[in-house]
Amino acid sequence: MSATARKTAPMPEDIRAMKGGTPIVSLTAYTTPMAQMMDGHCDFVLVGDSVGMVLHGLPSTLGVTMEMMILHGKAVARGLTRAMMVVDMPFGSYEESPQQAFANAALLMAETGAGAVKLEGGRHMAETIAFLVARGVPVMAHIGLTPQSINTLGGYKVQGRGDAAEALMADARAVCDAGAFSVVLEKVPAALADQITAEIAIPTIGIGASAACDGQILVVDDMLGLFTAFKPKFVKRYAALGSDGEAAIESYAEDVRTRAFPGPEHVFADKVPS
Repeated sequence: MSATARKTAPMPEDIRAMKGGTPIVSLTAYTTPMAQMMDGHCDFVLVGDSVGMVLHGLPSTLGVTMEMMILHGKAVARGLTRAMMVVDMPFGSYEESPQQAFANAALLMAETGAGAVKLEGGRHMAETIAFLVARGVPVMAHIGLTPQSINTLGGYKVQGRGDAAEALMADARAVCDAGAFSVVLEKVPAALADQITAEIAIPTIGIGASAACDGQILVVDDMLGLFTAFKPKFVKRYAALGSDGEAAIESYAEDVRTRAFPGPEHVFADKVPS
């Protein structure tokens, strides 16, 4: 099921049906122009809470609000016609209770038109996932390194090594059994990601996991070289737009200061040419 051949956006069940087939393609997006660029190439687009770090200069995702997710979700929705949109639930919007999670998930979907929401957590979030799914909210789960939990995880560390592998496997089973239609595996050892992918019935979406996952996702600003504050090991840069953009701005500044810009072709004559 290629994105270019599709006339309408897939539904969560379509993504789930891609388990074991052609790898699922996804990127994050936060703006309409970026969404338009990836629409014909991605199966789903994630409005990630990484927007807080990438566009708003926050030190982590913890300061992201519902208002921010709704604002950027609406912007991304305007740029999509083929890819499904998934929106992250921000920190503090779903952990208190299943009822809180449903109220905020319903608001996100109603305001943005998202096809699904994503939330972080394994076994301890299984009840919430089941509660949402039973009430018509499709859920993409997220286990392994969960950025909203960096203060309790001790930073951005690989999860599931050694004795912790079985606990992460249990998380994967739990979110699958709870009704999630897919699960993001972030910063998980490749062999464990392979094992999870082989065992559970829903697609795994890797980010710093394994090429054998059912799909992959990256933060678009990372892979385009726009966000360069740091570069995780799992990021492949497909462009260097940050340095290219800075060079272009430097050239512009030089042209303005030397009055090379604007040139005659950029200004207007007193009379309309006959």
